[in-house]
Amino acid sequence: MSSGEYVTYADLGGQPHHGPVVPGSEHALWHAAWEPRLFALHLALGAAGVWNLDMARSARETLPDYDRRSYYEIWFAGLLKLLEEGGLVTADELTAGRSLHPPRPVRRVLHARDVPKMYARGAPSERPATTDPRFTVGQRVRTITGPFAHHTRLPRYARGKPAVIEFVHGTHVFADSNAHGLGEQPKWLYGVAFRGTELWPDADPALTVSIDAWEPYLEPA
Repeated sequence: MSSGEYVTYADLGGQPHHGPVVPGSEHALWHAAWEPRLFALHLALGAAGVWNLDMARSARETLPDYDRRSYYEIWFAGLLKLLEEGGLVTADELTAGRSLHPPRPVRRVLHARDVPKMYARGAPSERPATTDPRFTVGQRVRTITGPFAHHTRLPRYARGKPAVIEFVHGTHVFADSNAHGLGEQPKWLYGVAFRGTELWPDADPALTVSIDAWEPYLEPA
């Protein structure tokens, strides 16, 4: 972890010059035959326990060419990065496109017969609370400003802004620590609402933007 600000290329909200958002068809799940195969491979390897969900997000979001890749091209490049960083493949194997060294053992192997049961169960992030929540519904808060030297789920456009607590979701795995292998460190998670004009001065005055924010992201207003 460097002392400088952590750069995430996925944090595009509110940035100009990216063009309009063009929604895709809800019925077109895949755009190429390799995409569902990649998705299945990603899920199977994630179940091996070498990395967690937040590590996978961090790997994808720090790709330097993130904005030039399609959605599943991002997943593909992120997976290669995770495999190499996790010691499951080496650079020469990626170049060769085949195994050149003995495989590294993993903690778990996801077998085809176990897929329906495992993914029906999901991977809940909520954990038992060990403290009381600091904030309550209706309370005014302000998000912290950063900068962050690590992975975070607090969008840049929402930093240092006033908001109101809408929901208290319980305690959940803290992405900021989990992404760097520092443990789950569960924190209280809140739904917070911003007036659109607090985020972007030229926004529609009727606009409200809601995000989920962990307790360390917030301070009393």
